[in-house]
Amino acid sequence: MRRRALIGVAIFAAAISALAYAFAPSPGAAPAAGGGVWSTFNGDLMAQKYAADIQITPGNAAHLKKVWEVHTGDVSHGSGGVPATDWSATPLFVNDTVYVSTPFYRIFAIQPDTGHVKWVFNPHATLKALTQPEMKTRGVAYWQAANPVPGQPCQKRVYVGTMEGKLYAVDADTGRPCVDFGRGGMVDVNQWNTVNPVWPLSLLQPPTVYGDMLIVGWAGKDWASKTAPPGWVFALDARTGKLKWTFNPLPPNSWQATGTSNVWASMSVDPEHGLLYLPVSSPSPNFYGGNRRQPLPYATSITALNAETGQVVWARQLVHHDLWDYDINSAPTLVDIQKDGRTIPALVQSTKMGFIFVLNRLTGEPIYPIVERPVPASNVPGEQASPTQPYADLPAPVIPDRWPGVSTLADVLSFGQCSRRAKQLRYLGKFTPPSLGAGSLEYPATAGGVEWGGGAVDPATQTYVVNTSSVAMIYQLLDRQKYQALNHAEDRANYYAQSGTPYGVHLTNFLNWLGMPCWKPPYGAIMAYDLKTGRTLWREPFGVVQKWGFYMPPSWGSVTIGGPVITKTGVIFIGASMDSKVRALDERTGRLLWWAQVDAPAVALPAVYTYRGRQYVLFTAGGNSILTPRLGDQLAAFALP
Repeated sequence: MRRRALIGVAIFAAAISALAYAFAPSPGAAPAAGGGVWSTFNGDLMAQKYAADIQITPGNAAHLKKVWEVHTGDVSHGSGGVPATDWSATPLFVNDTVYVSTPFYRIFAIQPDTGHVKWVFNPHATLKALTQPEMKTRGVAYWQAANPVPGQPCQKRVYVGTMEGKLYAVDADTGRPCVDFGRGGMVDVNQWNTVNPVWPLSLLQPPTVYGDMLIVGWAGKDWASKTAPPGWVFALDARTGKLKWTFNPLPPNSWQATGTSNVWASMSVDPEHGLLYLPVSSPSPNFYGGNRRQPLPYATSITALNAETGQVVWARQLVHHDLWDYDINSAPTLVDIQKDGRTIPALVQSTKMGFIFVLNRLTGEPIYPIVERPVPASNVPGEQASPTQPYADLPAPVIPDRWPGVSTLADVLSFGQCSRRAKQLRYLGKFTPPSLGAGSLEYPATAGGVEWGGGAVDPATQTYVVNTSSVAMIYQLLDRQKYQALNHAEDRANYYAQSGTPYGVHLTNFLNWLGMPCWKPPYGAIMAYDLKTGRTLWREPFGVVQKWGFYMPPSWGSVTIGGPVITKTGVIFIGASMDSKVRALDERTGRLLWWAQVDAPAVALPAVYTYRGRQYVLFTAGGNSILTPRLGDQLAAFALP
């Protein structure tokens, strides 16, 4: 889970009405999403972010109104004893209840049509930034027994993790702890944190529920040290919390030289074939790899495991010898593609690099070509960058291959600061390695391309929709002596030790003294692809940058955090932008259908569900201080009158 330093766009629109239906989930380990429920972080195990609900359409979306809201009270701006909050939790709708966790790790169970709070579970977690700069959560997980025992508690369970590495299980109907899970309802995952345990394994992303198992990844502390906990993935028994299997992307003989390559993002599952897909992050330290020259084939990869055993079925590395913190940061989207007269079981992976990789999900082989291309060499003593990197040209990358160039406006207003700085920086195109001296211009940066929200797919039309950010950063390595001599008191957030290596690192957005981006807009966009052909269907600037109390031109777009969902009727719902607006777009054209103002940027995926014949769209408006200081504790539900 990576610290981002970013920015933020809008418009308006249209009319009429439709149908409704109710859906009752059948018993089973994890109800599939479909007309009515939203049972996982991504809607369903295949991470399609697709809702089969049909009441809201492009014709009537303009009539959406806020019908209820809940304020949890769990928000902090960091001025007191609690760090600032980053509320990224996607609500679940399952068991006729909305469930959501807060950045203080409380679980709220809410009546889905009124917003009435049924119960609240409080684990009394430690509210300290142990691994992250802010208090954060991405939500809860839900499990239910395939054959519930009447009268027995905890036949349906909700799970929440904390930054200190504790996983709690509570009864979905009452909020009471499931005492048969771990010790009195809690499993401390740090009992398995035995290699390089320099910080706790933070459970910020909810577990992936498959059958009667919880698949658990974790987040750590970025950019801090050479060695760190290696990236264990744990499979736990959903009832008892006992360990069933583990997988580590890093070979044991590398653990004294590196760490992480963990799975901090959500995962996806192909239930038909029993395959679990891991988006694996980069190894430590992130910006210097002279200590980890041995092959690490699962680092910065998509790795498919047998979900029952944890054994590797296939893996494809998407960045070789990662020096840019280009984590694979979202669950791959699984969908069947009709191509060349065949039905192909596909996997679509968006990336920070801006590439969209489309693979056969059973074999890992490319459906659209992947080619190895020469990339710049490192000029840092001790470093040896990979001579090539994988490129995917179809579907077209979400951002240009080269940075957009200096913004004339930012340069003029800063009296040429942007252009002077650009000339000092090392830049040889994509995959320019970090460097000493003035540093390297990186585009896209760790904060660019596609972030952890990932994309959404309409399985009927095989349309893939994704939002993207255009961000340029400066990566400057500092030799250890120079790093130690610096006083970081005034700029502490931008210096990182990478202790145990010859170099610390200074990371900054490429901004002028006024805080304006030194690169040309647009800064954010949303686009749609036809997966049958790889063709781009449309692309539009997305969101509005808010700065100094003003809204910037809509054509500039906004850097975004969060992602879209798509409904069966062809409506895209998304928050994500800097301007604290939530929107509905037309899947066919990208045209704006509706927007509403919420209390803070909605940096979580929305949830879409139908309850008692009425369709709801639910946004968590919690904000992220990286986008704007505006933070919130609002859960806002919208529906047709």
